[in-house]
Amino acid sequence: MTTTSTSAANATQQSSPDRVIRWGIVGTGRIARRFAQGLAFVPHAQLSALWSRRAEPAKAFAEEFGGEVCANFDALLASGIDALYIATVQDSHADYAIAALQAGLHVLCEKPATINQPQLERVLDAARAAQRLFMEAMKPPFYPLYRKLRAHLTAEPIGDVGLVRAGCSVPGVPDDHPSLSFEHAGGALLDIGIYEIFLAVDWLGAPREVQTLGRLGATGVDLFASLNSQHERGIAQLFCGLDLHGKGDALLMAKGGHVTIHEPWWNPSRATIRYADGRVVELDEPFEGGGLNYESAHFCELIRAGRLESPLMPHSTSVQMIAMADAARAALGLKFAGE
Repeated sequence: MTTTSTSAANATQQSSPDRVIRWGIVGTGRIARRFAQGLAFVPHAQLSALWSRRAEPAKAFAEEFGGEVCANFDALLASGIDALYIATVQDSHADYAIAALQAGLHVLCEKPATINQPQLERVLDAARAAQRLFMEAMKPPFYPLYRKLRAHLTAEPIGDVGLVRAGCSVPGVPDDHPSLSFEHAGGALLDIGIYEIFLAVDWLGAPREVQTLGRLGATGVDLFASLNSQHERGIAQLFCGLDLHGKGDALLMAKGGHVTIHEPWWNPSRATIRYADGRVVELDEPFEGGGLNYESAHFCELIRAGRLESPLMPHSTSVQMIAMADAARAALGLKFAGE
């Protein structure tokens, strides 16, 4: 596509700041419910249509949150929506995203955007060809606390962050949960570790080397992984698990001080900044609507502005994240069907 035609395509997407963005959802599980609950806090946005493979949960979902229940996925794509939120298990993300982009829709896809880098590259190619917005739904950078922390460290810096330490491990996952499913590309790294990987990439840049220790469970997916990674600007120490209890905070270290993002750091509301000179700054920013509303509001703003990529969650960040997850899985000998 030429530069002129690209500009024209972008211009056609621009609209008034109060244009209502009509959303569709594929999948009606727990994360879809959180998205729908949060959408009520987003100005000029509405849930218009939805589809799930299971008819009864879809009907109940629509009765609670509104929206037309579509007969199939193709009907959802043709329902007059502007944007699609993909809330299904992750092995289906790429296929749904590509189909939606080719149908002319903007796509917000739950994390991880795809299960590996080759899949993600195909999705991004489809987004570029369709001239539509695609963003991975990685929630932390959109929370008020995270944005306030970024702004504070710009105004009162601690220096360049050189170490990121973060982790989360949640035991007691039911045996039939998708997180434990090899068929659906589950496991700690893609279900939980992708958050920690984001934090490392966001503060330290692209990964250069990833060292991984971990263990696989009876279903073939990773139950625990510990990562040491070298990045463009520093080192990260990360963990994620499905069989130990380890909900935690996050630590950002620099020459002039360090930051603790208090637990649960992935739904951030409090941070403590300790400067090397002894000064301590406490940041406290509660969030509303469950937290997913902030990424949804940002996505709506991008659509209205005719943007094809988020400055806060750009495609390059998603590529670097999944490349790091791919390297970690390779070290554990974990390959999913078709890889």
